[in-house]
Amino acid sequence: MNTLRIVGLSGSLREKSYNTSLLRAAKHYGVQHGLEIEIADIGLLPLFNQDDEQSVPAHVGALKEKIEKADGVLFVTPEYNYSIPGVLKNAIDWATRPYGKNSLNGKPAGIMSVSMGSLGGARAQYHLRQILVGPNMYVMNHPEVMVAAAHEKFSEAGELIDESTQKKVKEFLVAFAEWVRKFEK
Repeated sequence: MNTLRIVGLSGSLREKSYNTSLLRAAKHYGVQHGLEIEIADIGLLPLFNQDDEQSVPAHVGALKEKIEKADGVLFVTPEYNYSIPGVLKNAIDWATRPYGKNSLNGKPAGIMSVSMGSLGGARAQYHLRQILVGPNMYVMNHPEVMVAAAHEKFSEAGELIDESTQKKVKEFLVAFAEWVRKFEK
């Protein structure tokens, strides 16, 4: 079984982000399932401005290249105001531009979310699914990972310590690997 290259994008820039911690856990567990997850830093991307898209900034070019070389994309997002954070939408906008150079086109995608609240980022996930229709991504529907009460699931050091959540993440990664393989060329 060949290793699948996955780009992981966290929608949170916080230093002690639970979403980035979940993405790191997925990277760790993913190896067991043939997934090599590279976490891309989207915090250095400038705000999207169509005036700048013809001369793509260096950080944008690096992100687009990583996505183009990847077999799939894993999004991990918090929920801000019933949606995804602007920084994640900004990364998606840059990845799809300029017109005709959509780096996300036809890529399989997975979504996980983490929240302090009781819904675990469910509304953000569903909004992200709507957004990813435009870039023509193929989003895996099930299983879903929506981690609620994040402060109870992660250690102070950012390690995923909740066994039930660990199990869900591993199940998700098995399904995600199968999903991505369906799109291999």
